[in-house]
Amino acid sequence: MKLPLVLGLLAVSTSAYRVSFKQYKQRPTLQQRDVASGSQLSVLAATGDNSLDLNTVHDLIYMADMVIGGINYTVQLDTGSSDLWIKGATTPLPNSTQTSITYNLTYAIGWVYGHVAYAPVEFADLSIPSQALLDVSSAQNPTLGYGGNGLVGLGFTSLSTIDALVNHTGASTGRSLLYNMFAANPKEPNFLSFTLQRSSEANDEIEGIFSIGEYEPAYTAVINQTAIPTWPVNSPKRWDVLLDAVIINHANDTIVLPTTDVVGAPTNKAVVLMDSGSSFTYAPKAICDAIYGGISGAKFDSASGQWTVPCNFEIDMALQIGGQVFPVHPLDVTPSGLASNGVCVGSFVPQTVSVGAGEFDWLVGDNFLRSVYSIYDFGDFDELGNMGNPYMKLLSLVDPDQASIEFTSARGGTPKTNITYQGLNGAAAMPSFNISADMTETLERIGRYLPAMLAVVALNALILIIIAIVGLFVWCRRRRSPKNKRRANGRLSPMPMNPRHGYVAGSGLPPPDPSHVYEPVSTSGDDVLARTPSHQGIPSSRDVFASPNYRDSYMSGASGLPSPMQPNVTPPVAMVPPEDVPFSTARLNRGRHSHMTGLPSPTRPHVYEPVSMALTEDTFVPPSPPFLSAERSKVVPGDRPKSIA
Repeated sequence: MKLPLVLGLLAVSTSAYRVSFKQYKQRPTLQQRDVASGSQLSVLAATGDNSLDLNTVHDLIYMADMVIGGINYTVQLDTGSSDLWIKGATTPLPNSTQTSITYNLTYAIGWVYGHVAYAPVEFADLSIPSQALLDVSSAQNPTLGYGGNGLVGLGFTSLSTIDALVNHTGASTGRSLLYNMFAANPKEPNFLSFTLQRSSEANDEIEGIFSIGEYEPAYTAVINQTAIPTWPVNSPKRWDVLLDAVIINHANDTIVLPTTDVVGAPTNKAVVLMDSGSSFTYAPKAICDAIYGGISGAKFDSASGQWTVPCNFEIDMALQIGGQVFPVHPLDVTPSGLASNGVCVGSFVPQTVSVGAGEFDWLVGDNFLRSVYSIYDFGDFDELGNMGNPYMKLLSLVDPDQASIEFTSARGGTPKTNITYQGLNGAAAMPSFNISADMTETLERIGRYLPAMLAVVALNALILIIIAIVGLFVWCRRRRSPKNKRRANGRLSPMPMNPRHGYVAGSGLPPPDPSHVYEPVSTSGDDVLARTPSHQGIPSSRDVFASPNYRDSYMSGASGLPSPMQPNVTPPVAMVPPEDVPFSTARLNRGRHSHMTGLPSPTRPHVYEPVSMALTEDTFVPPSPPFLSAERSKVVPGDRPKSIA
């Protein structure tokens, strides 16, 4: 994977692919520009004393030298197209191979016509043995009016018309210049960089810098800028990006939100083409009206299709792209003509472009690109050599306060101070300041380790959140559970129960004697005993339990003490089964309490004892169910006797 910082530093250390180029401010010849409506606007021709056209504007284009077929040519650098064309002194070009393919290339301003040809090319100290180009025989293009011989497109191969023409013949030799340069030098970084400087003098020429795979040493801070993806992100044709907003300070800090007509693009953004081959920015009318409409003395010139503004009015504005705010130098918002007479033209032109209609909303030209150091990256390579998605990086070169000083020095007036631009989502641009080299190194180290530090802080915060959630959950669970369990009032003390006769409704027993004390009913397994047959003269369990005196004798003898209510009752003799008694009878004699410690052995006489059911006065005892009376004629309400304890 390509490491931007490492490769960036390597690029700075070399100057093999660095090209100097110049601004040309010569007066161009008459040209025409196509507009989307189908009408033609004469933007380079004078129309009268009361109108202003681009012919009188301090217009700038940027050119560099290129060797084609051993001949040196001056070409315009254009990021808005992808083809190379040359109009030489003769046709065909010297040392070139011309084909029978002809075509007419149309641009936003002008056109060229010629044959597709092949020739060796040297550019930025890189050589291509055979490069496809258009050998122009006739043309109407502003580049020629500025003294240039042609134009080199620095866009994607997918936009190349020459490549498409050659592909129709079944060949693949029509690739763009940059495609062939990067293919011939795969180890070199595949990006372009521009600095387009401005001139404050009407007649001088200032050099700018164009580099391939190299950063300008003074602007290496661009390496740390956030990458701005193209639109579309995958396989774009042009250097199109998304514009977030337009910020206009002189209009009460107005933020103008753009719209788009590009299918699939976000509705609250505009698709803008970054075009170094255009001197001005072509934007929707609503945007241009917001920039110039509220200025005293400004007016829209319908003849030229542009706004005219008093030259001494400072317009402070910025564009927000990729979430970053980039101020535009006020001298570029209202450039002056060679003989302006105090009237300047608006460089944001309220027109649409016919070329590429439907693919972008704006065409952003040099009036903005002069305010930034721009990187056009065709995509980083991974470990397998696959190229990633292309992107741009922009570094602002404008200090708003310093720009105001430069403006007032050239146009008059008082410079402004503390100029800031507040964009969407808190993005802002403020006056810059200089710091020492040590401080710069410290900030770079902080920036390098800041992601790791933030990751540690985020991990600790996550752990604390998890602990807080678990603690809250446990606290809620404990809060829902009862803190104090219900406890019986008073205390329970074991007290013996009085022996009593058991009575079951419908059992056929005689009705209870009112003078008789109730006694507990044995629960020692009547069903088991009832099914136990007699054996060898021993009475069966059914016979024993059917005996009328059984319950009284058993209960009184079970306790081993005379009953308080019946002191004269004699305990019955315990029944001892013989050794040959069946297993069921022996099991009967063991009883349900035989497993308890301290009770008599099954082979010894066993006496049944009542279970203590001592109750207190505060213990709730539900009433017994109702039962039939002795005569079975009516239902007697049930009642449970209270404890006599």
